[in-house]
Amino acid sequence: MGKFSIGTIVLILVVVLLLFGGKKIPELMRGLGQGMKEFKDASNGDEKKKDSAKEDNKA
Repeated sequence: MGKFSIGTIVLILVVVLLLFGGKKIPELMRGLGQGMKEFKDASNGDEKKKDSAKEDNKA
């Protein structure tokens, strides 16, 4: 896939605005942000658990 031009991006934004409306978009973005935060926290938590398990095995 190639790069998107400014016109293509504007067209996509207009279609999204028409589909979801101005009031629904902030709610969708908030949900997306919370999901990304939870995913990041979960992946960082897994790494911390692995690190602590390695330290426990060394002792």
